Amino acid sequence: MTSPSPTSHRCRWHQASRVLFRRPCSANDQRPRHHPRSLRLTSSRIDTNNSPLLFRPSATETTGPYQHQKQYHVTAAAMTSPKRSSMLLPLAQRIPPGAWDSHMHVVDPDNYPLSSEAVYRPSVFSLEHALAFEESVGIRNIVLVQPSIYGNDNSCTLDALRELGPDRGRAVVQFDPATTSTEQLQEWHQLGVRGVRLNIQSYERDIDSEGLSRALHQYADAVRDLGWAVQVYVPMPLIALLEPIIPDLNVRFCIDHMGHPILNRDSSSNPYDLPGFSSLVRILQTSNTYVKLSAPYRTSLVHDYSDTDPVAKELIKLIGMSRLVFATDWPHTRYEGLDIQPWMETVLKWCGNDEVLRERLFRGNAEDLWDVAKS
Repeated sequence: MTSPSPTSHRCRWHQASRVLFRRPCSANDQRPRHHPRSLRLTSSRIDTNNSPLLFRPSATETTGPYQHQKQYHVTAAAMTSPKRSSMLLPLAQRIPPGAWDSHMHVVDPDNYPLSSEAVYRPSVFSLEHALAFEESVGIRNIVLVQPSIYGNDNSCTLDALRELGPDRGRAVVQFDPATTSTEQLQEWHQLGVRGVRLNIQSYERDIDSEGLSRALHQYADAVRDLGWAVQVYVPMPLIALLEPIIPDLNVRFCIDHMGHPILNRDSSSNPYDLPGFSSLVRILQTSNTYVKLSAPYRTSLVHDYSDTDPVAKELIKLIGMSRLVFATDWPHTRYEGLDIQPWMETVLKWCGNDEVLRERLFRGNAEDLWDVAKS
């Protein structure tokens, strides 16, 4: 199947092929998940006697038409396993100091009413819960991303950001650019907001190239003077629609969750065979676009998420030293109870002994994206 045409494609999630598009799970979906262990929020510290299991990434190396070009800053040798002595340390002690989680949520449906368009109701995950989890994995700084369940009401996200403070927190909001004043945006900026999100995937919306272009230009015009990023969550086949749009926006751009690749049981180990991946690579070569290394479970079909490894490893080669940012996607809405620590171990194994790469993925690239003053 070829990538969608940038000029004629219309995405209709509820009518699309099961192979190409997988509809997000509803609250009533009882299908089994691939994450048997639960997050423990009762303690903010790690039990060093129960270090997380390590999943081995696929040994298959990917290839592609761009593998020979100079933008590959990371060699295959740098992605080998680290020394055994470092792996004996708890996960939290191997994450670089000052690390950022570039995509997570705080949700409290008991105290902050959900949008009428919300398609699921999560449990309560407070800022206190979030900070306990982040401490357990060695992360100090977080980016609170407005979840789809709250629509344009950013109250829950902003209240958490106020409590957290801009020294260790950032936020990405959602708003209507036609009705949101410059003064409102400036007030949010002072709190630590540094981005606006357009979420196509979670809302199951129909959109064409013209509608997508119009929405992104409106957002870019609204936030350009503030230096914010425009962030999108779309399935990978739709990334072809972004190719002619992003270069004209003149803002930092960010694509969620590794571009949300659409996988099936017969997917090739070569990421360039996936619809939309070549478009993503061309965008990365020609624009100031970041990608979040996050949420493999949202597209994976196997228990250890190894079918997403080719995409993740290719992105590390392409932009690991510059515009790839790690994120946990905690509390894994619609996948509650998932333990992300084994996948974090996998990411560290991909970094091998390259301390610079590890620092860029977990801290440096995020500081660039979220306008954080260098310490």
